[in-house]
Amino acid sequence: MSPEQLQGWSAQVLTRVESALDEWVPRSAPAGLGDAMRYGVLDGGKRLRALLVEAAAQAVGALETAAGREAALRAACAVELIHAYSLVHDDMPCMDNDVLRRGKPTVHVAFGEAQAMLAGDAMQALAFEVLTPDVGEGAGVPPAMQARLVRLLARASGQSGMAGGQAIDLASVGQALDEATLRDMHRRKTGALLRASVQMGAACAELGSDAPCWQALTDYGHTMGLAFQIVDDVLDATQPSGTLGKTAGKDADANKPTYVSLLGLDGARREADELLAQALAALSRSGLSADATGALAALAHRIVHRDH
Repeated sequence: MSPEQLQGWSAQVLTRVESALDEWVPRSAPAGLGDAMRYGVLDGGKRLRALLVEAAAQAVGALETAAGREAALRAACAVELIHAYSLVHDDMPCMDNDVLRRGKPTVHVAFGEAQAMLAGDAMQALAFEVLTPDVGEGAGVPPAMQARLVRLLARASGQSGMAGGQAIDLASVGQALDEATLRDMHRRKTGALLRASVQMGAACAELGSDAPCWQALTDYGHTMGLAFQIVDDVLDATQPSGTLGKTAGKDADANKPTYVSLLGLDGARREADELLAQALAALSRSGLSADATGALAALAHRIVHRDH
């Protein structure tokens, strides 16, 4: 898939995802809570996780059925809700204390700390509600598939994944970490949700976890999750806040360990390129055609070669 084809495909996916989020994130939540939720999740971000869900679902043929298409859309929206909730909480003064996200004031700056905490809590709960529609709402998404999607997302979000990684991150300020420990932190904090996005897309075709294709796609998701964080560290050290849409240089200012502080800029870039090669190799051994995995391959290149 060429960059132009990726752009066109991405635009179509993001239109569907944004429309669904607009429908499912309620304005009607009491006491202004809906406004804070919508501010935190709508009209912003790369939607990379949603794109990975849809690309993986497309690769395994899930989008050829109504149930698979519905499951993939719900999974894409759910993973974006979890990602958005994590950003709302991470930006708060008790965590990273950031004031800029996606080019605008963070949720706690715009709505206050208490409302931001509640908005994040509500978005987390809504993610799992979206994955488990009432009878008649989910285009026949089988209950077993719903349960599997819930488990994949929950595991990536909790102590084994994102929350555990954030705990390590907060405990590591000012400490000199070796590469293995830094990898483990980011495998959980950032990588787990990216890997789960790929797995959730594959699960929309009821692909078994013992299938070679499942393991290859899992390996792809794992390497891309780590590559994303390495490139994030490089951009944090080299790009201005206006380009990033968030505060630049904050990890160095907070004396947090990063791949740049550990490997240097050139070393971090080489590591990202190596992970890209590993991700593409994983797609090659998946048994899926190059056409089927075209969007996943193009997204891998975008992740490693992005400038913001």
